[in-house]
Amino acid sequence: MTDTPETAAPATSGADIPPDRLAINPASPFFNADLLQRGIGIRFKDVVRKNVEEYCISEGWVRVQAGKAMDRKGNPLTIKLSGPVQAWFEDLGEDAPVAGK
Repeated sequence: MTDTPETAAPATSGADIPPDRLAINPASPFFNADLLQRGIGIRFKDVVRKNVEEYCISEGWVRVQAGKAMDRKGNPLTIKLSGPVQAWFEDLGEDAPVAGK
């Protein structure tokens, strides 16, 4: 039986493991364009999410856009949701190693 991102055992390090924290905003110190181009899959509370702006696996949270509201600099307002987070590289296919708790 092959492990899919839904059933794979969580990993903690390696070249094919996403970082502990990553953001899509270029102004963030956690932004990495090379990793984002590979595609990152995020599972938050056992639901695959496509609207995550930033995540942190070790602290157990994701940031998602709060509706269509924008701040005064034109960036979307975000809210922080707490819970278990898992991440994987989508370019590795269904057998991708999963980072998370």
